[in-house]
Amino acid sequence: MNNRRNFLKTACKPIVLAALGIPLIESCSTENDSSNIDILNNNQPGQNSSRNQLEINLDDDRFKDLKQIGGWLNFTAENILLVRISDEEIRVFDNACPHQGARNLWSFDGSNFTCSNHNNSFSASCSGSLRCYETNLEGNILTIEF
Repeated sequence: MNNRRNFLKTACKPIVLAALGIPLIESCSTENDSSNIDILNNNQPGQNSSRNQLEINLDDDRFKDLKQIGGWLNFTAENILLVRISDEEIRVFDNACPHQGARNLWSFDGSNFTCSNHNNSFSASCSGSLRCYETNLEGNILTIEF
């Protein structure tokens, strides 16, 4: 009888919580890459960050894909998608898929971002479904306003 009672005490809580839709553990994980965190902490020359603004030095090798028009990058350390539109413009979007919030499953075909989670496509224009941020490009320094 004691074994049954102990079983019910330990098994009932997770079952009730699961039935109510309250998760016990997080199903998705995030990666911490300390090399990317340095951008937040101003530890690299030419880059600094504050709560409402981020400056990126495009000379950093991590951003080499943005040198060419049409080049793009999913910068997961800051949860943003970046795409080079012209010599004078880089657009920046939140990288959370509006459909289900996936952040790391993106591809880009030159005009649309596609989330591979459910194959939904979103325009690379600031009038689309992806949240677009204000940017300013001066030389090789990109400033993003959040």
